[in-house]
Amino acid sequence: MSDHLVKATAEGVRVYAAVTTDLVNEAICRHKCYPTAAAALGRTLTGALLLSANLKNKECITMKFHGDGPLGTVVADANPEGFVRGYVDHPQIELPLNDGKLAVGKGIGKGLLSVTRFTGLKEPVTGSSEIFSGEIAEDITRYLYVSEQTPSSVGLGVLVGKDLRAVAAGGFIIQPLPDASESVLAKLENNLAGVRSVSSMVKDGYDAEGIIAELLHGFAVKYLSSTALAFKCQCSRARIEDMLVTLRPDDMNALLSDGKAEVCCHFCGEKYEFDKEDLLVISHVAEKLRERKTI
Repeated sequence: MSDHLVKATAEGVRVYAAVTTDLVNEAICRHKCYPTAAAALGRTLTGALLLSANLKNKECITMKFHGDGPLGTVVADANPEGFVRGYVDHPQIELPLNDGKLAVGKGIGKGLLSVTRFTGLKEPVTGSSEIFSGEIAEDITRYLYVSEQTPSSVGLGVLVGKDLRAVAAGGFIIQPLPDASESVLAKLENNLAGVRSVSSMVKDGYDAEGIIAELLHGFAVKYLSSTALAFKCQCSRARIEDMLVTLRPDDMNALLSDGKAEVCCHFCGEKYEFDKEDLLVISHVAEKLRERKTI
């Protein structure tokens, strides 16, 4: 089952659900994550995709968990086209299980969750809230209520196998609309109290529509759209070259002295190698640009 996100509404309720197993495995592989980091990063990637689903084209968000736990900072960038990228500072941290579950909360620790929305305005808009539990879903729920005044229920799950790969990953966000009645809210609360974990539903073969049907049992659901999802980074050799052009002459000369350079993208782990001939060309371009600025 390919990764995808489905939007739906039902009787004054809006819900987005996603299956993200493949893209989470891509992230795990690229960053060589151990289980706790795999779960933390996978939940954050999924949560960012769910939050970005209501943005317009060309808009995007950055979600950042900046905690004091051993995992360090966990970051995800996502856009409504279904692309996401992200990283965790310390992906090879090993932590003992907490009541048989991965200790994501302990790995994240206390600190700040921030969400920056890039909406095409002159300046991006950032909201934040204190990290409540470090379990990701609870913190996003709290952030939406505290920072955006949007009551929500968020569920995220990543089931990691013994081979360090994600067996199943996915998530959902449910938000009551302003016209939701008390009876609808009561029925929704009752459903959520008995719903299984997202990872168990995905493991059993549920797609995003199936997850929504489980969440909104007894509701008349209207499915609106489906979007394919993927781990995709914006880095490229050309972008790295543009970055190298901006280096100070002393720094460029140091690279030329070494005769090579390797640049690794923090978000996806892709490595770009430059030999001395490449660096000489980049240095020449940089020199020409500096000459133009002095004219």
